[in-house]
Order: sequence, then C-alpha cells, then structure tokens
Amino acid sequence: MSFHALKPAQLRLIHEVALHGQLQLAAESLAMTQPAASRMLAEAERQIGAPLFIRQPKGMEPTEIGTTVLRRARVILREMASIEADVRALRGGYAGTVRVGAVTGPAISYLVSAIRRIKEESPQADITVDVMPSRDLLLHLAAGEMDFVLGRILPDFDSDSFNILPMSDEKVALMARADHPLARARLVTLTELAGQEWIMQQRGAPIREATLAAFASVGLSEPDNIVNSPSLLLTIAYLAQTNAITPVSREVADLLIRPPVKAGFTILPTPQPIRVSPYFLLDLKRRPLSPLAKRLRDAVAQMSRSPIRNAAAL
Repeated sequence: MSFHALKPAQLRLIHEVALHGQLQLAAESLAMTQPAASRMLAEAERQIGAPLFIRQPKGMEPTEIGTTVLRRARVILREMASIEADVRALRGGYAGTVRVGAVTGPAISYLVSAIRRIKEESPQADITVDVMPSRDLLLHLAAGEMDFVLGRILPDFDSDSFNILPMSDEKVALMARADHPLARARLVTLTELAGQEWIMQQRGAPIREATLAAFASVGLSEPDNIVNSPSLLLTIAYLAQTNAITPVSREVADLLIRPPVKAGFTILPTPQPIRVSPYFLLDLKRRPLSPLAKRLRDAVAQMSRSPIRNAAAL
C-alpha cells in the first residue's frame, strides 16, 4: 500500500464520487473526462490495494475501506482549503474561513459579540458557527473539523491535547410563558415545580442534569410529566402554547425575554440558583490556528480574565 502517494487530485476525486454517487458527475465537477477520472480512481485503488467503491446500477457506494479513506481525505482536503484560504487572507487583507462551535450559553454570550467585532473589520470573513452538545463539539475539534470550541471537557477525551481557557459556568433559568399561573410568584419552590409539566433536553444534557440534580438535592423525585426535545425552536413553540416549564441557559432566557425580542416569556424565580459545570475555550495544540481563526479566538479570549493554558496547569 502507498497511502502517502495519493495525490490531492485523487483525494478530490474520491470525495466527489462519494458526494455524487456517479463517476461521470464527479468527473464533471472536477472538469475531467470520465475516462480520465476512471483511470485516476483505478490508480488510487491500486495504490491502496482494495476497492474504494462498490459499483452498482444506481450508483457508487463507498466500501468499508473507502469510507475510512474518505474520512481522512476530507480532513486533508479541508486542511488544504484552509491553507489556500490563509494565503488569500494574506494577499487580500482580513479574509478566510473559520468554523467554530459552542454550547448554547457561550454561543450567545461570547461568540455573537466576538463575531460582530470581526465582521466589522472583515466583512468578507467566512465564519460558520455550530451549536451542539460538548461531546459533539470535542469530536469535531479532535477530528480537525473545527478551529476552536466553547464547551465542557469530558473525561473520555485527552484534555492534554487542547489549549484551554476557563470561561464561566452556565446559569440555568426556568422559563415559562409570561402568563403562566406561577409567573407572578415572588419565589417558586422546587416542590411547586415538581408537579408541573416540563419540556427538557435529552437525558445527559448538562442543563437537564443540573435541573434534576436540584430536585434531588432537596429530596424530591424528578418531574414525571416531561416532553423530551433537543430543539430550542420546538421548545419555544411548546412553551407558547402550554403551561410547560423549560430549563435553559440564562443567556437564552435573557435573549428571549428582553428587548428587542420580547417573546412573551418569563423566568420563574427559585430560592437557590441552578448552575451547570464550567465551560472552556478549547483549540488543538497540534493544529495551529489560521490568522482569521486566531483573531476570532482572541476576541473571545479577551472577554475572559484567565490566560490560555494547557490542561497540566488546571
């Protein structure tokens, strides 16, 4: 096998074949003739020593080996595209591509402001933001698919591979419709809340687990009337039409309740605050940030008083 000998053009062809499912369409997307593409793919398979695709009447599907090669090829092509973007950024000023991710709270409290600052100086900057759970964020970061993330460090990931900046913990707000029967109470006890209808994120989500832990801390069982959904949009729609309550990050609640959104919700006041474990600003030690990604990362870091450090310093 000669994996190291695969050329960028071969990697692009493998990617396009998987994307389109047909060699002819893949060839057209690369401005190649089909015979030339067929020869190039055959040479790649010869070098690897195994078929990369199963030829079927309705199209081509990756083999198990093809799927593995494809996953690595996409990372390499993404790195190559990043190099090209960095060169264009150097030639044209502040430009390029950056992909970042965050859990919901810091996406609102940190990323929005940082991105606004970058876009004011660099309107052509191509910035993509994904909001997802910490486990998914760390998987994307470890695979080199994100430049940096704002999330929690999980024990099954090698934290020594990250540059780490402590940011903040996440406060939980219990949000309900503004005319909810409990909305006018000065304080709402967990005992009162236990019998209410709820809509929550899936089990294992930090905000849900922190909320259920608050019930357990005062000797209460978790509510038994719960709708489960990871979708914030569905949660908002459900709250608007029911007397359900949902735990969300304080940043989300403030965004929905305060002007200019003023979506008709309120925060139910509880005797004790509910907090989620801290989150961090993370990027890979082994993968230097592009100029644009570094500018955006630094804009986020400026909002924290802590220096960026590695896991050994924690």
